[in-house]
Amino acid sequence: MKLHSDNNQQYQTVTGYDADGVEINAQRFNFSLIVMPEVAPRPWNVTRFEDLNAEHFEQIAQDTPDVVVLGTGARQRFVHPKLVASLSSRHVGVDCMDSQAACRTYNVLMGEGRKVTLALIIEGAADA
Repeated sequence: MKLHSDNNQQYQTVTGYDADGVEINAQRFNFSLIVMPEVAPRPWNVTRFEDLNAEHFEQIAQDTPDVVVLGTGARQRFVHPKLVASLSSRHVGVDCMDSQAACRTYNVLMGEGRKVTLALIIEGAADA
């Protein structure tokens, strides 16, 4: 699905997505990544939801987001609270949803000026 951005081009905006990847400001990514409004997207070394561990979320916590939107692939899955303890202890919410919903939600929160992080799992992708 293609999404059209408005006047937020200075920010990292999801401009499209499908089952195999995502576009950030019209640049294609076919691997799991972390996206924040004012920081270039960076690889996230997660290839399957089942491989998530606490270190993956500690990496996100270092960015001090207000909220994390976790895209879990084609279907919504929930992480164990122990995995997100580094975020919860800082009062950072983690919302789990399928990746397409995560992309849309990220754009909305980013457009509202929130300090949001999109952590997107592209399953089956090779480590970047």
